[in-house]
Amino acid sequence: MKVSALALVLFFVFEMPVAFAQSPNSAPPRSAFVDVDGGRIYFEECGSGTKAVILLHDGVVNSAVWDGVWPAFCKQFHTIRYDRRGYGHSPATTKPYYEADDLAALLSNRKITHVALVASSHGGGVALDFALRYTDFVSHLVLVGPAASGFPNSEHFIMREQANSQSDKPQDLMDASIRDPFLIVPGHDAARKRLRELLTASPQDLTHADMPLPEKPNFPYVRELRMPTLILIGSGDIADNQAIAGALVMAIPGATRVVVPDAGHLMYLEKPEVFSGLVSAFLTAHGF
Repeated sequence: MKVSALALVLFFVFEMPVAFAQSPNSAPPRSAFVDVDGGRIYFEECGSGTKAVILLHDGVVNSAVWDGVWPAFCKQFHTIRYDRRGYGHSPATTKPYYEADDLAALLSNRKITHVALVASSHGGGVALDFALRYTDFVSHLVLVGPAASGFPNSEHFIMREQANSQSDKPQDLMDASIRDPFLIVPGHDAARKRLRELLTASPQDLTHADMPLPEKPNFPYVRELRMPTLILIGSGDIADNQAIAGALVMAIPGATRVVVPDAGHLMYLEKPEVFSGLVSAFLTAHGF
């Protein structure tokens, strides 16, 4: 019986301990700001070179959400994570802007020419916009419960978003996110506690004013993408995100979808070792 490469990847990630090779560059991570049009964005970087893994956070919390997987990525790859405008250490914008252009400015500043984008939720939508507009930069895509503009949302999804954001009080917004069973599935108390800690430290993540300029809808054009693409979705994520993941795996040529069991929208908080193992195995199997 022929065993596919994906089956072997899943066996080693879900059944075997995951080990990461030490990167030749073991210097401590660095942090700094990059000036962008109408603002600044904060980033952290480990390793060096013209090729890098870029971690794009979701729409709930800043780049510290990657803390559980950051050491594993840094051991194996030149890796950068950054706070989008208004999140974490990055101040809110002072003018309208394109989110994909901020990523382009960061790559230009760091002199990076090829990237693997590992992007969650709203960050996944930014990654798709970037990959369609700056195609030559992107060698690999990993989309985690991604958004895709041009894909319609259900009434249930819209009503849930409205219910979670009906208050203008930071504590109410925080509580709504923390108790949301689609973000973190029931039983993952440590992940829920960590989400509370992150939002308590940066309440502006949920309250900052933002002025992102709309790109053209990306879903109708994802069929044009030609880089290796992995789509990760938690089994407990909301039905709309499940539908987007299914539509993207059908639309992007050669894309692979993996459903991570007993995980929600923020699976890297819930199962960091499984997440790191899946992404690492995918990137190395495709030559990154």
